[in-house]
Amino acid sequence: MKKEYYKTILSNGLMVFLKEVHTSPLISSWMWYRVGSKDEPSGKTGISHWVEHMQFKGTPRFPAKVLDKAISRNGGYWNAFTFLDWTTYFETMPADKVDLALQLEADRMTNSLFDPKEVASERTVILSEREGNENEPLFLLGEAVQHAAFRVHPYHHEVIGEKADLLAITRDDLYQHYRTYYTPNNAVLAIAGDFNTKSMLARVRELFEPIPRGPKPPRLVRPEPPPRGEIRLTVEGPGETTYVQVAYPFPAGAHPDFFPMTVLDSLLAGPTNLNMFGGGISNRTSRLYRTLVEKEYAVSVSAGGAATIDPFLYTITITVHPKRKPEETLAALDAEIERLQNERVEPAEIERAIKQARALFAYGSESITNQAFWMGYAEMFANYTWFLTFLEKLSEVTAEEVERVARQYFRPQWRVVGTYRPTNHRSSASM
Repeated sequence: MKKEYYKTILSNGLMVFLKEVHTSPLISSWMWYRVGSKDEPSGKTGISHWVEHMQFKGTPRFPAKVLDKAISRNGGYWNAFTFLDWTTYFETMPADKVDLALQLEADRMTNSLFDPKEVASERTVILSEREGNENEPLFLLGEAVQHAAFRVHPYHHEVIGEKADLLAITRDDLYQHYRTYYTPNNAVLAIAGDFNTKSMLARVRELFEPIPRGPKPPRLVRPEPPPRGEIRLTVEGPGETTYVQVAYPFPAGAHPDFFPMTVLDSLLAGPTNLNMFGGGISNRTSRLYRTLVEKEYAVSVSAGGAATIDPFLYTITITVHPKRKPEETLAALDAEIERLQNERVEPAEIERAIKQARALFAYGSESITNQAFWMGYAEMFANYTWFLTFLEKLSEVTAEEVERVARQYFRPQWRVVGTYRPTNHRSSASM
């Protein structure tokens, strides 16, 4: 495997990836922190996402209103995301302007203000976001299914947090969370684009190495006990559409079964896009589309898992056809899963599933922004070698492995089945 990147760890513990890509005069810089909703104790849910918001509210050197204008004036774009296991910030800039992004990230690692007025303003914004989500049927259903799937593990709650906690979290809570997790030894900086590695490394050292190492951050270790049987639940809310969501266990990103499950996903529902920016491809050749949509059990079907530190969920989401009851649609889904578990998949079908998953992954990994993204993202749940060998490992998956993981993970007694029943529509559906 040809090494096309440089990796080092600074004296303060900051992991740095540099990858020269001279295809266009752009540089993408990503700062990853090992903190997400998994690190939030009861009473503090949503705090990681809120801290992410506060990182855009300025430092003494870079006041909030200056930042947006400076990035856009220099032809760049930036954003941030909070997930279960991590929080990340990125800037993609013209190559000769990237120093602004690096200065910004070094500064806000330690100097974010958390002004009480900004905290109060952002509380209103996040509560509004939460309330907006509660008008979305699939958010309500997905949250209920996630709550049921994890009783103990902190993957129990949505990234945005519970409303009661969002009302109670204080400025000091937010600042303490920031100081605890936003340290160089809890971070990964990944930069890809049109630069010289030696000079870029010198600048990174100059900006980031003076930042002191922090104490090792605390971690919530609450393993989920084995399921004790299938859970079924019903959610009622606005709308006129009935949905069914079925969640099975899904292996952690670093587990060997992640690869046969990725092929199974491609076969069953069409491949899931793991890239941050990359789009998707049609799932019309997938088994669930042919079984559920073409035979009018469903209007649409989608499914997928995520690369996480601990085992998470493989979630199948179905928009039930108006002329069907949800139990009819669920029965058709179950019959297709049983066929996958009990009948050998033809080699040609496995080949097509692998080809589609590989194509989606490769296509989405080409941009400079995604090349920088992957160096940091893979380190959040495994390591960068995981990314570099991904296509090779997919190609090695066999029909026997797909059949094995289908039997192992898609056990009826391990799943959660949720039905969303619209209150605005008189439905014959019942579960």
